[in-house]
Amino acid sequence: MRSLAGSTAFGRSSDLLDQVDYRLAQTPEEKEEIYNLRYRAYLREGAVKESPEQRVTDQYDDLPNSWTFGVYLFGELYSSVRISVLTSEWRESCSAEAFGEILHPRLDRGEVIIDPARFVADPDKVKRFPELPYLTLRLAYMACEYFNADLGLAIVRAEHQAFYRRVFLHETIAEPRMFPGLLKPVGLMAADFPTMKEKVFERYPLMRSTAFERRMLFERANARRARPAKAVPEYGRAAMGPNS
Repeated sequence: MRSLAGSTAFGRSSDLLDQVDYRLAQTPEEKEEIYNLRYRAYLREGAVKESPEQRVTDQYDDLPNSWTFGVYLFGELYSSVRISVLTSEWRESCSAEAFGEILHPRLDRGEVIIDPARFVADPDKVKRFPELPYLTLRLAYMACEYFNADLGLAIVRAEHQAFYRRVFLHETIAEPRMFPGLLKPVGLMAADFPTMKEKVFERYPLMRSTAFERRMLFERANARRARPAKAVPEYGRAAMGPNS
């Protein structure tokens, strides 16, 4: 049986999803707002040192296989995540740099890997919306669907791994190690997307999306799909809470 708190939170997700605006950061102003948010979130957690620039960015933000999104509620930036798509041809991402000995052999075999990174939430606003991690990481599931991924990754600190294991059915594939630009070690977790997606969708229908929504977020005029997507049924936004 679900707790009342959990039911309330996820019941509210239905209304929140109608208010969510997923925006691809394209203008210098949009990107700077996200870089500033990263700094504030990381600084609050002690993951970075104080910096006069008050921004966190890296060489992966503007690569052709990366999409940086801001998640807006009520017109304000609440959270952000960067989605990188790894293939035998597109091999650059922060996870591929830190855990290359694990990921590159899979890319050599032709696998498609979705690497969500730089997941941050406004330290003050996230307290009012515990659903925010789900609403934000929903982008990773949409990317896995759109690019027909074999594997979905998560770069996670040790204290957060239980959440990813419980909610997203991730398994640890590399123990925590120091990561470029961060002061605290992170581990690498992963889920076999074709195998696990229906289990996650059944429990958290919030993670479902339509082909139209995915295309609007990830389609680029000069980019080709990592692999042709399989025909999948369309789902609306009706049920948002975890099913019993």
